[in-house]
Amino acid sequence: MGNFAEVKASRLAAGVKMGHFGYIGDATVGEDANIGAGTITANYDGENKNPTTIGKKAFIGVDTSMVAPVEVGEGARTGAGSVVTKNVPPHSLAVGIPARVIKTGLDED
Repeated sequence: MGNFAEVKASRLAAGVKMGHFGYIGDATVGEDANIGAGTITANYDGENKNPTTIGKKAFIGVDTSMVAPVEVGEGARTGAGSVVTKNVPPHSLAVGIPARVIKTGLDED
């Protein structure tokens, strides 16, 4: 875990890597996932705290915001600076604001 990273009410599985200046709240993160620097889970909508799920071996790009409730599937990836407002299917790539899936069928490597 990098400097100034905060994890609250979350579960990070074995092998998770998290960069600097991130916030992961009310989330479940699968094994060997990579969470880029500056990534946040926007988990509070003004009334409720909502969960975020990040799948095994997912790669979350630098400065990604995930607006809960949302799920990033196993082996999925997000581009740097993406704002994820909808679920990202397993083994796919989502980029942009809001994030859109632009590629599916990514290899597990």
